[in-house]
Amino acid sequence: MIFVGIDPGVETGVAIWDSEKQEFKSIKSRNIIEAMADVRLLTVTYRNIKLIIEDARQRTWFGTIKGTKEDRNKAQGVGSVKRDCKIWEEFCEFNKLDYELKHPKTNRTKLKAPDFKKITGWQKQTNEHGRDAAMLVFKR
Repeated sequence: MIFVGIDPGVETGVAIWDSEKQEFKSIKSRNIIEAMADVRLLTVTYRNIKLIIEDARQRTWFGTIKGTKEDRNKAQGVGSVKRDCKIWEEFCEFNKLDYELKHPKTNRTKLKAPDFKKITGWQKQTNEHGRDAAMLVFKR
């Protein structure tokens, strides 16, 4: 089975894990339209695909919004990611894709590149978004 990890956001992390070979095929970040196009292409190439999407809507801890410009921007960013999660859910439903929405606290996130390489063995360049997506599907 091919598992596709999705970390929604302005930079959407996309990781493709081959469960039979126990290896990543790809780890990258894209905008939401490019990521969805990638997923559509995968459905043509592979029969057995499951998306694992980090669902920020399930997150309940955001700290306090004090009213500073930075705090308001952070709150707006959180709202944007929540909307992206809803769009991914609608995309999966519309395209009849197998998917699972994961609570952010169930995923190991924010790994630095050296730690990620040590844990996964993936030696190519990644960014935080790709690494977060990869940890959603690693060793499934």
